[in-house]
Amino acid sequence: MNSALRRKSGGGAEAVPNASAPGFPDRLPALTGIRFWLALGVVLFHYQLNMTPEGGTGLALIERARLAVDFFFILSGFILAHVYGRQIRNGTYNHKRFLIARLARIYPAHLAMMVLMAFIVLAAIALGQPFAADSYSLPGFASALALTHAWFPATVPNEWNGPSWSLSAEWAAYLAFPVFAFIGLRSGRRPWMVIGLSVGLFLVIDGLYRWIFKDQLTHAELVLGVLRIIPEFLFGIGLYQLGCRIRCGRRTATLAAIGSLFALICLMAISADERLIVAASGVVVLALALWDRAEDDSVFNHPLLLEAGEASYALYLVHLPLLIIWKNGMAMLGGIDSTYRMSASEAALLLVVTLASAFALHAFWERPARTLVRSLFLTPSPNSAKGQS
Repeated sequence: MNSALRRKSGGGAEAVPNASAPGFPDRLPALTGIRFWLALGVVLFHYQLNMTPEGGTGLALIERARLAVDFFFILSGFILAHVYGRQIRNGTYNHKRFLIARLARIYPAHLAMMVLMAFIVLAAIALGQPFAADSYSLPGFASALALTHAWFPATVPNEWNGPSWSLSAEWAAYLAFPVFAFIGLRSGRRPWMVIGLSVGLFLVIDGLYRWIFKDQLTHAELVLGVLRIIPEFLFGIGLYQLGCRIRCGRRTATLAAIGSLFALICLMAISADERLIVAASGVVVLALALWDRAEDDSVFNHPLLLEAGEASYALYLVHLPLLIIWKNGMAMLGGIDSTYRMSASEAALLLVVTLASAFALHAFWERPARTLVRSLFLTPSPNSAKGQS
């Protein structure tokens, strides 16, 4: 992202169309760094599922880490409001450019994982390894490749990289971004009205989902998982607008960030109502952003943590394919069933391999591919500048 103002030749200043709206600095390192811990929580959640004996219960904190997806949805609305809010208000927003930028961000790593999963399935067929063929169908592959697999009720699980269901939900939100922007980012929109609307939508959709599918909205994934992002994405937009109007000092911002993080962790550890955890996640997003604004040199500015945050998306996508490869490989070597329970030491070794793979995927594929797509399809124009997030 570029700064909010750039110098004109006459010595004045003009607004850069893609600069963030007043209220927050361009860079929000706390919101970048936190992404790594969120992705790591999802990884540990899936590891715990493969470590806990049948009928056993794992750590509540790790079990609730799956709600990091909801945190990501809120964070996505917040960040996109930050990056594109000025364009919306100035009337310079270009939806085609927005979608290309979003695809450049999410699709290269997704495509790589789809190719990897295709190789895994082909290898399983060649080696005669049993697997649920219905969950790896060609129509399922096509819908996952097109990022539409969370848009409809699924009768058979789509296992072409399970976490990609959330990308399908994100892609739907990106396609509908002008609608979200009209509701939450137009001049004159009141933050509390947007937040209230998002909360109301969440409760209504959750109620309908419980009635129709006998489950809560925070469990929606392949069965209309797209519904899950609608209120949460809007919640993030409303929180951003609210944050632009809040003024607080460094001490207050620091206490708010630390306190909200501590409260969220406590709620997860005691298995609090998932709707409450989602709401607390929004408070953390806002508090961390306020901390970024008040603290010029926060702990989140460390280069390693920033790089980890940037690689978090690759970590989120790569961990499950590697888990499948690992468990099936170990099962073949040991002559046991692939449903065996992993030991803590085995999980720790797999985690090291997964982290290294995620950083490599980000550095050698995701980042270069994103840059290439931008250079090919997002050439500078009078209404946009380089560096769009």
